[in-house]
Amino acid sequence: MILLTGANGQLGTEIRQLLDEREIEYVGTDVEDMDITDVNHVQEVFDKIKPDVVFHCAAYTAVDKAEDEGKELNYRINVEGTQNIAKAAEKLGAELIYLSTDYVFDGTKKDGEYLPDDETNPQSEYGRSKYLGEEAVISTCSHHYIIRTSWVFGSYGHNFVFTMQNLAKTHPRLTIVNDQYGRPTWTRTLAEFMMHLIEVKADYGIYHLSNDNSCTWYDFAKEILKEEAVEIAPVTSAEFPQKAKRPQYSVMSLEKAKATGFTIPTWQEALRLMLEENKKDHSEG
Repeated sequence: MILLTGANGQLGTEIRQLLDEREIEYVGTDVEDMDITDVNHVQEVFDKIKPDVVFHCAAYTAVDKAEDEGKELNYRINVEGTQNIAKAAEKLGAELIYLSTDYVFDGTKKDGEYLPDDETNPQSEYGRSKYLGEEAVISTCSHHYIIRTSWVFGSYGHNFVFTMQNLAKTHPRLTIVNDQYGRPTWTRTLAEFMMHLIEVKADYGIYHLSNDNSCTWYDFAKEILKEEAVEIAPVTSAEFPQKAKRPQYSVMSLEKAKATGFTIPTWQEALRLMLEENKKDHSEG
């Protein structure tokens, strides 16, 4: 049995779609079903469901709020909540997949892509909390996979693709940061990789997973809006100040993920498929 936390979120919804399609049994939980910050409540739910696989997607993701007003909640959910999930998974001997982030790196690497065993050095409260969540998983749960991902987009919830599409409806000109480099990740690719790790019984440990090829946010925006009549102008991060520091360079190596036999589409291909699916859904709806 699979237990899914954060089942109503952007990735959680995608995973539910995938599991439903494949007719795989699972129980999806969100905050109203299981408060991950309450260790006793977590244990009760685990004892009842008895999962052998846990997809831990519940997280605090308000990156800028985590710097001040959301700092405490960020820690409670991403660190203590993850510790509680890891403890309950270990007690049942379940396999745990924990979602982490490129924000665990400082973004200053000059000699190629970030490898899973590269030194971490988070520069934001959100990045720190996800790194501490990784540490909690490693020290608590024997059967674990940690997947670091980046620039997540998909058909559900809020993400960069929808933000760009909505802004293009009301703005003839958009300014987008062009000095941060990374890899966009389609929720579908990520969900399929999570299932793949379990199915092929891959070695436990840390993996990096996003779509192939890298880009800047400006490149990403141009591809999203290439059929729209909108001007997209590149700007520097300095012209777009944000509370939480973003990694300037967070291109993560996909070699370990590929070595498991998983085929990774490029982000351009993933974006095209997602946009096509959304168009089809709208025309059918």
